[in-house]
Amino acid sequence: MNEERKITIQEVDAVEAPPKARVEDAGDARESFERKRDYLAGFLSQKPEPQGAGEPGGELYEAVIDALKEIYDPEIPVNIYDLGLIYGVDVTADGHAAVTMTLTTPHCPVAESMPGEVELRVGSVPGIGSAEVNLVWDPPWDPQKMSDEAKLELGML
Repeated sequence: MNEERKITIQEVDAVEAPPKARVEDAGDARESFERKRDYLAGFLSQKPEPQGAGEPGGELYEAVIDALKEIYDPEIPVNIYDLGLIYGVDVTADGHAAVTMTLTTPHCPVAESMPGEVELRVGSVPGIGSAEVNLVWDPPWDPQKMSDEAKLELGML
């Protein structure tokens, strides 16, 4: 069962180049694959739908977010929005803002004062008639809810 194998070596001076691919009637193929001018015409002619003032991207909504970004956690030098404490912001057409938020822990030293400060700051935004803050504990806050900017500020990135 001990078969011996031999490898034969053949030396050559040159190797013949393989033939190049040729495409006949390339002009017809190019026309069929070329994007037609009207391909994007319908898309590009559409105007963006106007955003409601209280919807994300709307002026009033963004003004509320900016107000939330001015409130800082007293123990952590990051605003409560980037810290991930704000779970939701709803602004109605008649100027009522509802903010759903949490705190880092239920025993947070600002548990009694922070929701009141959020309500005052959001209520002071021009165009907001009334503000309501709903403090929730589910889902619990964790550091993964922080924005990348907050993580960078705290040296977590």
